[in-house]
Amino acid sequence: MSDRIQVTEQVPDRLLVEIAEYAAEASIESDVAYDTARWCLMDSIGCGLLALNYPACEKMLGPVVPGAEMPGGARVLGTTYELDPVAAAFNNGCLIRWLDFNDTWLAAEWGHPSDNLGAILACADYLNRAGKQKLTVRDILTAMIKAHEIQGVLALTNSFNRVGLDHVLLVRVASTAVAAKMLGATKQQIVNAVSHAWIDGGALRTYRHAPNTGSRKSWAAGDATSRAVRLALISLTGEMGYATALSAPTWGFQDVLFKGAQIELSQPLGSYVMENVLFKISFPAEFHAQTAVEAAVTLHPQVKDRLEEIERIRIETHESAVRIIDKTGPLNNPADRDHCLQYMTAVPLIRGTLTADDYEDAAAADPRIDQLRERMEVVEVPAYTRDYLDSEKRSIANAVQVFFTDGTSTERVEVEYPIGHRRRREQGMPLLEQKFQDNMATQFDSTRCASVMAAFAEPAQLDALPADQFMELFVV
Repeated sequence: MSDRIQVTEQVPDRLLVEIAEYAAEASIESDVAYDTARWCLMDSIGCGLLALNYPACEKMLGPVVPGAEMPGGARVLGTTYELDPVAAAFNNGCLIRWLDFNDTWLAAEWGHPSDNLGAILACADYLNRAGKQKLTVRDILTAMIKAHEIQGVLALTNSFNRVGLDHVLLVRVASTAVAAKMLGATKQQIVNAVSHAWIDGGALRTYRHAPNTGSRKSWAAGDATSRAVRLALISLTGEMGYATALSAPTWGFQDVLFKGAQIELSQPLGSYVMENVLFKISFPAEFHAQTAVEAAVTLHPQVKDRLEEIERIRIETHESAVRIIDKTGPLNNPADRDHCLQYMTAVPLIRGTLTADDYEDAAAADPRIDQLRERMEVVEVPAYTRDYLDSEKRSIANAVQVFFTDGTSTERVEVEYPIGHRRRREQGMPLLEQKFQDNMATQFDSTRCASVMAAFAEPAQLDALPADQFMELFVV
């Protein structure tokens, strides 16, 4: 009888408890975090509104099946849809993430913490409209700071991509915790919900890498944040959780999917991630390429009239960029192109800019792009890799230099920190505001745009605005 399973009372995995305690009880005291969260809220909504211009995104929106709307439910940015909060989370999450233009976090794992806004906006709007809560924009900002922190601190030292799992796993975990709290869960119910988020496993990164790169990478975060709302609602029914979802021998997440390594928080949960988050301001490009694009824009005047004379182009970068976006060969769709370092460098060398439209088939048909790609060499610089992982620097450095057939060359343009980095906040924030206005103007008239900008211009009044009234600023 020695093989009989012994059932004992289980102590919850410490990580589940830490996440639940933080979501349920932590007080955020950082003014910098709240100020940054307002910028993040503005920028994320603008990214979602811009995505409405792309049919590939628009076709993903609406109820799960035609007609399954929920009058009085949670609303979807820039549309007339009123949906249950699970469906609304998918819709808003899909919009915010579609163009790869929202904020970013880079560490051992990477990702986009504002992806969690899909769940946060859906829960806040639903709860207020249903009369269950009286949440304000300040509550939205608090939930954002906490979701950013959970996702980002987990990413500091735990690399899920190295075992083939996609970073949207962390969106599901973070969104589950904050959604459960918003919906009124107890600390134990949050533990239960988060245990289910881990038990769900993780999406494979198949859709982010050649030869399978595709548009799922644009709706994967919406999928994760909507699943989080579903798990939070399940926990509120009193459904049990699983104390050792991470650590159970053989069957826990760590043994099954993380090669037996322990998943831990490398520092206490606070507001570090929101304070240091990276904004994509100038270019809708995978973040590891942002500084390469900026360098290419700088070099454009020197090369635009000499494209046929280019012998080779040297791109110096960091290890993560080599692993994720160093691509040669055919690129099959926009999702393939916006994750190709060479493509994202070639376009601004030729045109002097890079926009979302530059990934579409019509723009990609320009033969000069692939001609330049074929002449590129990508080289890792160990110092760039070290500074990328340095918690005091977190640089995302790239350098670009163009060599011509006559033996001459351009200057070597090095950019260590993208314009959306904390070290360039003062330079970046006016541009971020302009980005928001430009994105918003693709959907709304000047009167609506002016009223929204006026709301964001008064932080104290904005924070006190009921969450449902805030959403009314952005729906049709």
